[in-house]
Amino acid sequence: MNIARKILIYFLLLTTLSLIGYTLFIYNFTLSNGVRSGVLSKFSHKGIIFKTWEGELNEGFGATRFFPFSVQDSEEKVIEDLKKYQGEYVKLEYKERIKTLPWWGDTHYFIISVTPEKSPYINSK
Repeated sequence: MNIARKILIYFLLLTTLSLIGYTLFIYNFTLSNGVRSGVLSKFSHKGIIFKTWEGELNEGFGATRFFPFSVQDSEEKVIEDLKKYQGEYVKLEYKERIKTLPWWGDTHYFIISVTPEKSPYINSK
């Protein structure tokens, strides 16, 4: 009985450490960093079990190319800026993660900053 108890304790400890290590790896490992520009066409707080911030950036003229993205709840300034610049031309700086967890967001692209830009399609004088 004593050996079975030790095996169970070691198994649970190894499983817990493995899950913590995996979570730390996918959270800190960045596949790429980048910037995308376009019209912020959609931004919402959605989900049934896990509510996450999701959005779309229209990169092309018209409705041709959309860039789906997520924003983590801890990025409060980014969330407020995205609400503020809805429908406007913006530059989004993002991190692409190799994996995601359900409570982080639906996509692998996580926005870390928002900058309003002048649209190259509209010439205002």
